[in-house]
Amino acid sequence: MSELVNHPEHYKAKGFEAIDIIEAYDLNFSLGNAIKYILRADKKANKKQDLEKALWYLQHELEKFNG
Repeated sequence: MSELVNHPEHYKAKGFEAIDIIEAYDLNFSLGNAIKYILRADKKANKKQDLEKALWYLQHELEKFNG
């Protein structure tokens, strides 16, 4: 059960976890979430939904330039 909390498989690939990439690039919340949803899209039940969520976070980040 702890693997679902501490190191879930849907956030790991090729020895990396999504958080490792997010922290290595010092991404903010929106960009970090976009990366997270992209990286896990093939590992969860609804790939389309995860990609739509990634787009939502990217759009949210882009709105900072339009304001």
